[in-house]
Amino acid sequence: MMRTRPLKVALLGCGVVGSEVARIMTTHADDLTARIGAPVELAGVAVRRTGKVREGIDPALVTTDATALVKRGDIDVVVEVIGGIEPARTLITTAFEHGASVVSANKALLAQDGAALHAAAIENKKDLYYEAAVAGAIPLIRPLRESLAGDKVNRVLGIVNGTTNFILDKMDSTGAGYQEALDEATALGYAEADPTADVEGFDAAAKAAILAGIAFHTRVRLDDVYREGMAEVTAADFRSAKEMGCTIKLLAICERAADGASVTARVHPAMIPLTHPLASVRGAYNAVFVESDAAGQLMFYGPGAGGSPTASAVLGDLVAVCRNRLNGATGPGESAYAALTVSPMGEVVTRYHISLDVADKPGVLAQVATVFAEHGVSIDTVRQSGKDGEASLVVVTHRASDASLSGTVEALRKLDTVRGVASIMRVEGE
Repeated sequence: MMRTRPLKVALLGCGVVGSEVARIMTTHADDLTARIGAPVELAGVAVRRTGKVREGIDPALVTTDATALVKRGDIDVVVEVIGGIEPARTLITTAFEHGASVVSANKALLAQDGAALHAAAIENKKDLYYEAAVAGAIPLIRPLRESLAGDKVNRVLGIVNGTTNFILDKMDSTGAGYQEALDEATALGYAEADPTADVEGFDAAAKAAILAGIAFHTRVRLDDVYREGMAEVTAADFRSAKEMGCTIKLLAICERAADGASVTARVHPAMIPLTHPLASVRGAYNAVFVESDAAGQLMFYGPGAGGSPTASAVLGDLVAVCRNRLNGATGPGESAYAALTVSPMGEVVTRYHISLDVADKPGVLAQVATVFAEHGVSIDTVRQSGKDGEASLVVVTHRASDASLSGTVEALRKLDTVRGVASIMRVEGE
């Protein structure tokens, strides 16, 4: 039987995503009612400033007092799309305390304080859903948390930031330099006026922390994620990548160690073979590659940002939370029972592409090879070119730990014949 009394929703934030959530709630009201089993009503919208015309939203619903809105007591679900740490954290915990479940798109907060938020939700017997926090419209959190709950996930490898993928794709396809590609991304609206969070990997690192925590049933915080930006990637790096049959992507990589006792989470640029599915992800799109024992290899692909795609994920969570509310139940909460050790970057093992500027004279290659051997790093291939006394030496290693590679590079810099280390890049996705 359909319930006639509506479920009341409070919306915190009415920017690009929030306004789309409100629009879809209005235009798809009948469908949402049918899918949930009860009508949903937008009962209030908290914003920083009133006075702005918000199309499709009754001005009487708009307030600057977000705290009073979440404390009302008649609110069933709070949708938080304001972002940042505070006041979002306090508003979410206050919502739980006053009887509301929460749907959030706040990756930064969840990566930093996800455990505390989950604990508050459990204490108050409420839901915390956040599909929109990681990859926009791409269903990813729920498949990891529910569909693969009976499987063992070993690796999550993904492009989780559309801005950086657009920039790197432009560099790859046109030969543009980093700044030129960034300027185009900014002009087209893909990059913010201050792109630091994207290009320095902060955004992707927050998403990696969330994904690793869910995939490995282990608490992984933002501080546990190794982060390296992409501002140093050059057109020359792309030329080297193409010579290897690769391209370059900014990847979020979450891995379970071979012995199963620890995990790692990291974000950095990496060369990836053109044969890998992630290599063909173009423009501002996102894609995540999941490897598990039973399901094997799975790939999730789609738009990772933007008002409508992100709102789609928010509304999917809203439907699920409302259904739980009607049934007097809650969905899956935090699963951190495994409590695996999160290993530092120094223990990560991968392949490396190292480009050296060296003197063009006999014996240089032998000196360089000796340094690699002394540090236990095996060389896969070497390519040397040069003239007029200067040369470029490109070394691709077999798999080595980050710590051993760092020691190798430090020793190489001390050689008289090595003029400089032009670039170091990891090779992933084998």
